[in-house]
Order: sequence, then C-alpha cells, then structure tokens
Amino acid sequence: MSGTSRFVFLLVENFSHIAFSCALEPLRIANLLAGRELYRWSLASEDGATATCSNRCVTLVHRGLEPLARGDRLFLISGLRVQHHTTPAVLSFLRRERAAGTPIGAICSGAYVLARAGFLTGVRTAVHWEFHDLFAEDFPEVALVRNVFVPDERFVTASGGTAAADLMLHLIAREHGRDLSTAVADQMVYTAVREGTAAQRVSLQSRHGMRNAHLSRAIALMEAHVEEPLSPFALADRLGISTRQLERLFGRFLNTSPKRYMMEVRLTRARHLIVQTEQSISEIAMACGFTSTSHFSKVFRSRYGVAPVAHRTTLG
Repeated sequence: MSGTSRFVFLLVENFSHIAFSCALEPLRIANLLAGRELYRWSLASEDGATATCSNRCVTLVHRGLEPLARGDRLFLISGLRVQHHTTPAVLSFLRRERAAGTPIGAICSGAYVLARAGFLTGVRTAVHWEFHDLFAEDFPEVALVRNVFVPDERFVTASGGTAAADLMLHLIAREHGRDLSTAVADQMVYTAVREGTAAQRVSLQSRHGMRNAHLSRAIALMEAHVEEPLSPFALADRLGISTRQLERLFGRFLNTSPKRYMMEVRLTRARHLIVQTEQSISEIAMACGFTSTSHFSKVFRSRYGVAPVAHRTTLG
C-alpha cells in the first residue's frame, strides 16, 4: 500500500488507556521503522477538548464530532460503564459517518456503542470478555465471539488491552508486509502476538493445570445454561459419565463440587449484570436461574458480603 493511512480515534469517556496505547503505538513505531509516514492519526472526543480514561488521566484531543475527511478510518475506544457514556451525540456521529462510507472499528467495549447504533446485527464481533454478559442481555442479535479481534467483518472489532496491538499488527502486516509487522512487535518487545482467532481468556487448562475433556465440557455446559442450571445428574448424563465420576473430577481438579461451581458461575454472571446493566434485581435473578429474588439476595450476600442493591449502589 502506498501513501499515508489516516486514523481517527474517538475516545469515549472512561476509555481504556491500555487499549488506546496498544492501538496507537504500533502505528508510531511502524512510521519510525519505515522512515516515512505510513500512518497519521488524530484524536477525537465528544466535547472536542479532552477525554478522561479509566485511570483518570486526561488526554487532549484534536477534534470533536465534526464530519471526517474522505479516506479517514474511525476507531472507537471505550471502557468501563460504557452504556452510561453512549450518548445521543456519539450515536448520531457514528450513523452519519457510516452513511458517508467511513470504515468504522471498535476496541475494548467500543463494540457496545456500535451495537447500540444498530450496526452489528449478525456481525461477528469481539468485545472484552468482561462485557460478554452485558452484550448477551442487551444485543442477542449480535454474533458475539471470544476472539481477541475480528478483522474481516464490515466493522472491525478488538477485545481490548493488548488485543488492540494484535489487531494493529495484523493491519500493518496486511498493508505493508509481515516483515514490518514483525519488526514493530520486536520494538515493542511483544513476543506473543496473536492471530484474530485466538481465544481471549486464559484457557481452563492453563488456569487449573489440567487437561480433562470431561471437565472442560462440563464447565462449558454450565456457562451455557446459567438461566436454566443443569443438575449434576443432568450434566453427567450429557457427558456420558456417572454423577459420582463427575463429582470426583471437580473434587480432584477444582477442589469443589459441581453444584458449588455452578453456583459460582451463576453469581459471577449476576455480578456482571448488576455492575454493567440497569436491569432490576428480580430480572437479574431470573436471568441467572433463581426463581426467588429473596433467595438470590441471600446467596449473593453470603458470597460477596453485601446485598445486590447495595453492591450496585456502591460501585455506581
């Protein structure tokens, strides 16, 4: 590719600083190594003056939400509590740029904003794993994947953190060759560059130091049936093993029982929904397989030391 590619990074309030740095620095280093301006970038925010990231550092920006120039590529970067910072002005800007044919991408929780704008129906989408529960509740029409990034859709998405660097290195390789991309990664001392198909979270095997197919499958089934939890008997039946064998597997590798592990999965999902959504406590209880709000509140308090409503109020 000849000429200079132009990026505009739209920084949504409370954006992820690590995702922003990992998106921008590969472009700067590519210019340095190439000895010419392969990439040019500018920063935008809603007010056109500053944007504050999640670690409270304030970044000066170059522009507001004015129309972009033809040929610009827009990447939206956001972070925690993204639903509270997805404003009508930002959505209007995105829809206008889409209509103008601007290529649009999103990093970290930025895909949430694109989904709110109505862009991602049926689109394979990567978002930071911590936002998966929120996404599944609010946008069931989006084809959410666990990939670190998805570069081959109408809207390019990356899951956040160092995945932003993986995406940018992929784009550099596609546009200027693998040698330059590798040299940029070397300059970053980044020796674990991932392809887009890599899964986000550390694998179950890595986390627990085991490679048992039955246990991996059991946990995958638990995570897929939070709203209607499977009993240990039903779980064992699906795996084609006895309930006693299932109990032994959880005891040996995880030092817990299937029932207790299932409860932990449900409570973790509930905590994510409490923090990330405006759903009522009763709706969250039902979404996590509890038939009684009072029972859910009791179990949640026992696990986290605070009632669900108080947990939301404190974090809010």
